[in-house]
Amino acid sequence: MENILFEDLEINNELKRAVADMGFTEATPVQSQSILPMLEGKDMVVQAPTGTGKTCAFGLPIMEKIDTEAKHVEALILAPTRELAVQITNELMKLGKYTAGIRITPVYGGQVITRQITALKKRPQIIVATPGRLMDHLRRHTVKLDNLKYLVLDEADEMLNMGFREDIDTILESASESHQTVLYSATMSKEILDITKKYLHTPEKVQITKSEMTVPTIKQYYLEVRSENKIDLLARLVDLGGYEKGIVFCNTKRMVDELALEMTARGYLSEGLHGDMNQAQRDRVMRDFRNRKIDLLIATDVAARGIDVKGIEAVFNYDVPEDLEYYVHRIGRTGRAKAEGISYLFVTRRDMWRLREIMNYTKAKIEYMPIPKVAEITDIRVRKALSEATALADDGKLSLYRQGIEDFLSEHDTEITILDLAAALLLKDVGLSDLKDIEERPRSREKGAIPTSGNARIFINVGKLDKLKKRQLIKLLVEKVGLREREIRDISILEKFSFVNIPAEYAKETLKKLNNMRLDGRKIKAEISTGKQGKKKKKAF
Repeated sequence: MENILFEDLEINNELKRAVADMGFTEATPVQSQSILPMLEGKDMVVQAPTGTGKTCAFGLPIMEKIDTEAKHVEALILAPTRELAVQITNELMKLGKYTAGIRITPVYGGQVITRQITALKKRPQIIVATPGRLMDHLRRHTVKLDNLKYLVLDEADEMLNMGFREDIDTILESASESHQTVLYSATMSKEILDITKKYLHTPEKVQITKSEMTVPTIKQYYLEVRSENKIDLLARLVDLGGYEKGIVFCNTKRMVDELALEMTARGYLSEGLHGDMNQAQRDRVMRDFRNRKIDLLIATDVAARGIDVKGIEAVFNYDVPEDLEYYVHRIGRTGRAKAEGISYLFVTRRDMWRLREIMNYTKAKIEYMPIPKVAEITDIRVRKALSEATALADDGKLSLYRQGIEDFLSEHDTEITILDLAAALLLKDVGLSDLKDIEERPRSREKGAIPTSGNARIFINVGKLDKLKKRQLIKLLVEKVGLREREIRDISILEKFSFVNIPAEYAKETLKKLNNMRLDGRKIKAEISTGKQGKKKKKAF
């Protein structure tokens, strides 16, 4: 489906003018596939990741259809976090810039509830809320949903992950029966499907395909690095790119704290962001990041949900995300509004199988990048220091220092030239003496080498989407390959591919036979996995 132009939409001129002010002319895939069905009043289930323009996808239809004369709540938008609720509110206010009479109120935890009650007394037509705080208002009867016309669940999967299922049920059951419901989610879990079946009526289904998941204006690179060298690598990439606003993603709160301290000690303006911080701390960090008082925001995935900061130049995946969807969420923080962005993925030896998973999932080309050498970093730092020194020289304030250098050289019997002295002072100033080339492990081959002993981990390009079951895979390996059932271990069936352990001595023959087979018409591709497949762990934040 081709993307639509906002100018061609049947919406009022005030909205078109507001969209133009925001710099948008062509709708994103999720907007192109969502706006028209929503304008037609259909319930919708939309599977799309963060950073694809979802707010405008549901915001435009709501702003077009809202009754500006209404004195009750007509539209409710639920979001998992305060940050996302604020972001949605700001976007809606931009859309309503030229539309008189629309009142929008955000309600979320961490803000004094009496202030929200005062705002609610002004009878907003649109409420943007987090589930927990909305439940407080429903119990106090300061919010009523009897006349609700539009209900949006944004990032529904994240709300469920945060334990809001009962609240969502209560809210949906409190709403009027005739409202339109639209659900957005990055994943389609059983719980999401249960909510869809229970509360939505013959919904229109939209799925942003894998090829549309990553933004083409984002250059994606991966670097193979040992765990102990990650900090040095991060510092070098920041220096090399001259980045003044970047986000670094870690998998755990502990790593966020440790890395923020280490990067600060190295002279980089860094702050951490994670779920153990109170709201005041998080607000301060985000305010400093927006105001460029921080160069690097170091965050966990969940804490970074809803962050929408303009001008993010680079995203650093310090840890490979444990969930595939999080990679898309992460890199979507840069390259927004068709601007160019760049992302780096730090990969250790044990992460190589997850790199392959990400590339298969997103259908994106993640290019290999060698680790920057000392010579490259030296050149960057020297040029920066010389540029700053040139600016000082132009001020004409160096006469005292020139005299001091001349006196020093005349008093000491030395063969050191002024050029040598300048180079020594530069070495001291830019701190190059401690730089050493980071040892880069040999690049992993596209296909893993067949082990000569122990077990071999086999990657197979069929999975749950092909309706593959464990029993079926065992039967295939026993009947078609000739393995015995007791030799087949640790089977993992994922969405689009699978893993299985077999004795290394049978690996070569197994690969040969599997690669000449078809499963329900699909040609099987099998190879040695470059890393051990593990179970997904629950995310810490």
